[in-house]
Amino acid sequence: MRLRTDIFVSALMRRVFARGDFAAVEAKGAEEAGAVFVRQVFRDGTESLFAPAPQSFFDEGDDGRRLFEARLERVGSDAVAEAIGRERRFDGDLWVVSIEADDLGDVLDFAGAEPKDDGFFRR
Repeated sequence: MRLRTDIFVSALMRRVFARGDFAAVEAKGAEEAGAVFVRQVFRDGTESLFAPAPQSFFDEGDDGRRLFEARLERVGSDAVAEAIGRERRFDGDLWVVSIEADDLGDVLDFAGAEPKDDGFFRR
């Protein structure tokens, strides 16, 4: 069973603040099951965008954790805003969390380099 999105975002923000970094919710989506996009802001003004990983990265017996994948890395804020706008047109219930930190490795789980091969779908 997957944790409600509002609780996941709240816990994510607490972990970020506990490290001494800053986080803010830019857009609230569906409280129960909204997708979460993370906008990482660096000190030099560049940004990265992390989105939910595709289902092919999950095992059948997965415990409901949320995995993320990089969509954009170290680009201008306009490119990230444009990508979020495209996603919002597709899914109006998504959340956007902005985090000002140099590293997100200990607050988010990232999908592996290769998705799981289920014998049917292959990349």
